[in-house]
Amino acid sequence: MLGILGFEFFRNAVIAGLIASIVCGIIGSYVVVKRLVSMSGGLAHASFGGVGIGYFLGIDPFLGAAGFTLGIAFLIAAIREKFGQYMETLIGAVWAAGMAVGILFIAMTPGYAPELFGFLFGNILLIPVRDLWLMGLLALVILVIVLAGFSQLMAVTFDEEYARVMNLPVTALLLILILLIALTVVVLIRVVGIILVIALLTIPPAIAREYSGSLKSIMVLSVILASLFTIGGLFFSYVLNVPSGATIILLATGGFGLMFFERWITRRRGQPSR
Repeated sequence: MLGILGFEFFRNAVIAGLIASIVCGIIGSYVVVKRLVSMSGGLAHASFGGVGIGYFLGIDPFLGAAGFTLGIAFLIAAIREKFGQYMETLIGAVWAAGMAVGILFIAMTPGYAPELFGFLFGNILLIPVRDLWLMGLLALVILVIVLAGFSQLMAVTFDEEYARVMNLPVTALLLILILLIALTVVVLIRVVGIILVIALLTIPPAIAREYSGSLKSIMVLSVILASLFTIGGLFFSYVLNVPSGATIILLATGGFGLMFFERWITRRRGQPSR
């Protein structure tokens, strides 16, 4: 089975999976702890608008998705700051509108959009080298920002009110966090697709949180778990000849189920006998 590593396309897929796992584990930890899952889902689905605009303008849809998703992130941050009580409803509207924009622009584009299925459900085995470089650059930007502002981002993640008392720029930090989530979504799109992004972004950190006591340890374990799910899903999809993105998510979901089972067994053993 390891002979498949002799092919460049599979090596590229492994590299892409590892890049995605790193940013997924780090930013996904913020998403899970801060409870920004619905917001992340909104960003992921809204990114389809950028894909459609990219096709319409004749530019790389990956770049279109990046620019559009960052714009939506700014919009969501502004909405959250001024109209926080309507957040869930507005995220749903942004979610639907982004998908609609993508469909509209693709419909107006002459010809056929051959990569559309890959953007929706991922096609990690067909990632070109240029996209690897772009993914690597985005991942580097994410890592540098997180390392530079780790303590401040952690304060905002756990307790916004305390962060305000400490005179931290909470509004700016929340904007940075939402922009980081947007960049992570763009990185993950090429691996598992728009439809499945939210699962890979949240399942590894959700598992890690059950076994970790600090944000740093959650991040480290999340990266390890995401790497196992991604690379394991790649090899399983090769052996079974099934889509890679779906296999990665199903493997992660299976891990999530095992975590629940282990927690249930542990609680049962801790209960006094009757």
